[in-house]
Amino acid sequence: MKKKYKWMLAAILICGASVMTSCVGGTNDNPVTPVEPVIENLSEKVAGKWIVDEKDGKPALTNQKLVINFESANKVSVSLSYMNFWHRNDLFDYTINGNVISCASQLDEHTFANIVVKVNAIDANKMYEDFSNIISVDGVEQIKMESKETLKRITDDYSASILGVWEGRSTGAEGSEFDDGENHRWEYLADGTFRYYHKVDGQWQMSDDVLHDYFVDGALLCTRWQNAGEGQKENREWWEIESIQNGVMKWTALRMREDGTTYTATFEMTKVQ
Repeated sequence: MKKKYKWMLAAILICGASVMTSCVGGTNDNPVTPVEPVIENLSEKVAGKWIVDEKDGKPALTNQKLVINFESANKVSVSLSYMNFWHRNDLFDYTINGNVISCASQLDEHTFANIVVKVNAIDANKMYEDFSNIISVDGVEQIKMESKETLKRITDDYSASILGVWEGRSTGAEGSEFDDGENHRWEYLADGTFRYYHKVDGQWQMSDDVLHDYFVDGALLCTRWQNAGEGQKENREWWEIESIQNGVMKWTALRMREDGTTYTATFEMTKVQ
């Protein structure tokens, strides 16, 4: 009786410990296949705006971040500035099958993206997923990206409060890639363009850039610009707006050095009345 009791107790403990899998009898010829429970009401739980927070267990570089907004049960908008892509609240179709979210979208005349996201867990503030994106150009696969990602829900929206003229500079110990440590001015306009000013002989002078775009989605600020003149290339920079309070705006960004180590860049500016 004692042996039988111990065997039954062991079986109960094993089955009880198999969280998120099935515990049924089987043989070597018919192995047990774990069954993942479907996340109920996933379309309701993902509704709203999210930003990539971690990739493969590490904090995501700011220049790798994107914002997604599940606007309805079949429409999602995406904001990203990556490679040659510049998408601000671009709207795409998506479907949900079990725990899998699929979005096949035409990015431009030649480029097609097939995105598959398997949601492993989700709560009010975080979503944990396996991410896959295959980008094809004219029907030929060019890029395949796969990662484990953690997304966090966004509640702040700085798209309106950034408008106006701001003066400031980098405040981090390592500075910023495009900053010289001096004060400069930026004027953010409602049409998605900005003006950059630097001082010449004590007077503020607007740069004659041929390209000067930006967008803010939630707390993510993406900018791109190109200086005038032959041979000038397009530059891009991403920041996360940490706060805008009492006429002071603070930015932060996780950057990577050439040796693969990371550091945090910061920026602070004051609104010009």
